Amino acid sequence: MAFYNLSTPFIYILFIMLLPFSTPNFLLYLLAFLTGLTLDAFYDTLGVHTSACVMLAFIRILFISITVTRDSFDSPEPTLGNMGFKWFILFTITCILSHHLIVFILEAFKFAEIGYTLMRCLFSSLFTLGLIVLTESIFYNKST
Repeated sequence: MAFYNLSTPFIYILFIMLLPFSTPNFLLYLLAFLTGLTLDAFYDTLGVHTSACVMLAFIRILFISITVTRDSFDSPEPTLGNMGFKWFILFTITCILSHHLIVFILEAFKFAEIGYTLMRCLFSSLFTLGLIVLTESIFYNKST
């Protein structure tokens, strides 16, 4: 689903983002690689989604290791209900922007269209953020 080739939501990144904290890094990278490879097969993009998904897995590991101490959580997943709205939005924006920048920069692969590429990245990021927050709010379950 794309809007005038300016905004394309990539809701599949929610799968990588919401994997439990206890997922080993090797398995996380493998799942991200396979998810990206599957999308590249359908979009015919020759590794663009694969590299973006592996980068997303790296950013996810880095963000969680910086912001979450292992002793402070009882919940196994980084969801809106478990981690709170502020943390989840910051986590989601970081993940979405890193993924979308890689996808659109590798897709265009020229500096002549950098303005158009960044505009597509911004609009797609906003659309993806809206859909992810909507999806999470549907399944929102405040942990006590």
